[in-house]
Amino acid sequence: MSRYDILVIGAGPAGLAAAHAAAAQGAQVGLVDDNPLAGGQIWRGGPEQQQDQRAPRMWSDLRAAPNVTHLPQTRVLYAPEPGQLQVQTPTSSATLHYEKLILATGARERLLPFPGWTLPGVTGAGGLQALAKGGYPVQGKRVVVAGSGPLLLAVAATLRAKGAEIVAIIEQASLPALAGFGFGLLATPSKITQALQLAAQLSGIPYLRDSYVHSAHGDGTLQSILIQRGGARELEALQCDHLACGYGLLPNVELALALGCAIASNKGQTAVQVDEAQLTSVPGVYCAGEGTGVGGVDLALAEGYIAGLAASGKPAAAQELYAERARWKKFAARLERAFALRPELLTLAGDDTIVCRCEDVCHSELRTHTSWRSAKLQTRCGMGPCQGRICGGATELLYGWRPDAVRMPISPARIASIIDD
Repeated sequence: MSRYDILVIGAGPAGLAAAHAAAAQGAQVGLVDDNPLAGGQIWRGGPEQQQDQRAPRMWSDLRAAPNVTHLPQTRVLYAPEPGQLQVQTPTSSATLHYEKLILATGARERLLPFPGWTLPGVTGAGGLQALAKGGYPVQGKRVVVAGSGPLLLAVAATLRAKGAEIVAIIEQASLPALAGFGFGLLATPSKITQALQLAAQLSGIPYLRDSYVHSAHGDGTLQSILIQRGGARELEALQCDHLACGYGLLPNVELALALGCAIASNKGQTAVQVDEAQLTSVPGVYCAGEGTGVGGVDLALAEGYIAGLAASGKPAAAQELYAERARWKKFAARLERAFALRPELLTLAGDDTIVCRCEDVCHSELRTHTSWRSAKLQTRCGMGPCQGRICGGATELLYGWRPDAVRMPISPARIASIIDD
């Protein structure tokens, strides 16, 4: 089937919620995701495997619904015309037609450059977590988890459960900021429960607040890191086999940009603009979840249900969820304030530190440019296989650049997938 009343892009929590809401209203729903299993990054490994019971319940309903088609391992390439998306699977391509479109494309990890961050053994925090969940062996390995945000705790818990030795968790936020965030959890009791569970799983692991990774070192592969602790004059060395380092998440807005949806940038985070019904600036195109701003699974679920109901022509039912969404938006705002990145992180890159890993472009080559366009023309920054998905978050903070365009196709494509269109 290639024609749908409502087409949902992304099968993470927001996408599943949107599809669940729309299917319950009788709409013909297509659920597109580029992973083999649904669940996105938060429910990686499949919704049916999650302890969060909302995931298996929704997935069970969706699998049983005759009006829902799940399209796994399907990547969106571009929009040939309004109401159409060209997609590619491992073996074929197709044009999907829709009346309404819901973007639930999630977020990716923000990586910031520092000396040695390209050494083998240095990954994103969420990146190593995903690898471990997929079977990458970490048993017996010494791992430092560093960066900022609650994701670090979840990553450390996953890695420890897989047999890794967690040397330390390094959080750049200050103690007062963390204490304020902890006090704010009183407004969301479910998060207190999660925090207590994580604390039990991470018992005995050093949690270094007000600290950050200064540099990584090794002879061909990672062997040690230097960290800055508080206001200490001297750097401290830690021996490790892996460094999982991530500084929060960034919304995936490439498809929204390609469709002409308005975006806005705030404090180094570019997100899709939506109205109270999750409708973007493009008629018939909605956006839910991390694409509208990073806020966690509960906010993603609320936005997904609102988008699914609104796209199904049930605005009154959608409005009943506005208060729930507002509650989790307040949590997201507290999260953003508590884990705001310290300015020292933007000074770590030296002249010879690579910023664009795909094209091996260094900090010294980029800092004199005023825009993405200028840097692309002169250095090829952002023009490699990742199309700026890795360096884009860093350059937005380091140089104040914002994406000015999205090159089609937005995902790597076989020539046949384009010719067949």
